[in-house]
Amino acid sequence: MLSIAVMVPTYRRPQDLRRCLQALIEQRLPPDEVLVVVRDSDAETWEFLNASEIANLPLRTISVGEPGLVCAMNAGLAATTADVIAITDDDAAPRPDWLERIAATFAQGARIGGVGGRDYMYIGGVLQDGRARTVGKVPPIGRHIGNHHLGYGSAREVDMLKGVNGAYRTQALKPIGFDTRLRGSGAQIHWEISLGLALRRAGWKLIYDPNILVDHYLARRFDEDQREGFNALALQNAGFNDGIIRMEKLPLPARVVYMLWAFLIGTRLLPGVTQVVRFYPRQRSLVIAKMVAAIRGRCDAWSFLSNQSSPNIKSINPPL
Repeated sequence: MLSIAVMVPTYRRPQDLRRCLQALIEQRLPPDEVLVVVRDSDAETWEFLNASEIANLPLRTISVGEPGLVCAMNAGLAATTADVIAITDDDAAPRPDWLERIAATFAQGARIGGVGGRDYMYIGGVLQDGRARTVGKVPPIGRHIGNHHLGYGSAREVDMLKGVNGAYRTQALKPIGFDTRLRGSGAQIHWEISLGLALRRAGWKLIYDPNILVDHYLARRFDEDQREGFNALALQNAGFNDGIIRMEKLPLPARVVYMLWAFLIGTRLLPGVTQVVRFYPRQRSLVIAKMVAAIRGRCDAWSFLSNQSSPNIKSINPPL
């Protein structure tokens, strides 16, 4: 039986964290340890953890001094010796069979490096319902497809898992780690894409099963990347992160194609000219500001990659 650690990075959301920890207490397959990673300046969360008596949970707290999710997750990864590390958000509540289903999926093959599932996502208390067959796909050039909160059907291989509901073999994860090149002081958008593609390049399989469930109650973020508003720095960081992840393994001609696609087309989040034309009647100067920030970020990524050789991704090859 594989040992499983659960990692919960958290920042200034103690009441959400309380609900998350209660859900972990109710797991039918108890975790071997629960790692709560907290920023050292987060007085609210430390007060909650120090005052709470959390029974029936093998809880360990880990303090980090640097901002950003990547730093927190790398600290949690370094602290565990478990065979599998399952990651969820502090504003989520895994279903009681979450770890049980994760363990059963890993048992299906030694080449499975990551397992994840669907998050029932609530915004303002309202479930974002729907169905999507295509989940977790990342083309070298073009719009990536998430849809983890809408997936249905049978389990299948994907290119990436979602941060709120993903578990990884530490044998696969520790040599790679979480990508410290990514920008941002909070969520550091697209880290799941970076990790998923690195694991896939190293020969591991990622399995998405929509029956592996968490309830995800989207809570407020306390950094520049606010879901409800525009922040030029957050969007520039997103463009940079997307750029280095997509372009790092592409030959020069394909990088040029990527940049042309980014400028001429782009996506709803990181718009190019076509998206500006599409959304201008509703957003006016806002969509132009979004495009400028997105292109700046992607140009930063081009410059970053041009000034360094591609990183040597270490890996432990999966068993045959």
